[in-house]
Amino acid sequence: MTETLLKETEKAESTVTVSNGIYARYIKRIMDFFLSFCALVVLSPVLLILTAIGAIVMKGNPFFVQERPGKNEKIFKLIKFRTMTCEKDKDGKLLPDDKRLTGYGRLLRTTSLDELPELINILKGDMSIVGPRPLLVKYLPLYTEKQRRRHDVRPGLTGLAQVNGRNSLSWEDRFEMDLKYVKNISFLGDVKIITYTLKKVLIREGISSATSETMEEFIGTDIAQTEKTV
Repeated sequence: MTETLLKETEKAESTVTVSNGIYARYIKRIMDFFLSFCALVVLSPVLLILTAIGAIVMKGNPFFVQERPGKNEKIFKLIKFRTMTCEKDKDGKLLPDDKRLTGYGRLLRTTSLDELPELINILKGDMSIVGPRPLLVKYLPLYTEKQRRRHDVRPGLTGLAQVNGRNSLSWEDRFEMDLKYVKNISFLGDVKIITYTLKKVLIREGISSATSETMEEFIGTDIAQTEKTV
């Protein structure tokens, strides 16, 4: 009985219809390529300056490169400016985020300048300007079937969750925002999200969660935990 109920729940949860209009299928990718290319050209002096400063402050590689799941859960390498050092404790474990986050790194985060190298990911087609943010690979086994549908589209530099709370949102609320976007992709919707993102960056809102410098680690929802124990 429990097993049957669980399967019915999974089936109901996975019924997320991906927006499939002309804009979502064709125009969005063309715009992503054109806008990211133009942005890289215009912002190249800023990128060069931040690369040089980052190399000095971080005493080495100024870039943070990490594998993330993209569209259809295909793994790609996300590129950002490094904001934290690699300091470890006596046992060889990385220190907590708040201990490794530098003043320079905090400035990059509050201004969202650390995200600029992701324009390269957008140009390559790994990401889109607007879409669900790419999360950690280790979260993949923890998603419910419904939550996995966030990977039906390219992840974004910004998204609906970012303009509705960003890191201050709970995981469940963030996923609901992601799925709402997946079902309702439109040109006007993307323009609104980009406009609100610029506003959020200017007022520096929602950068951290209520309890940490970054978003708390995702440990799965109750349903995800139930799936693992059946």
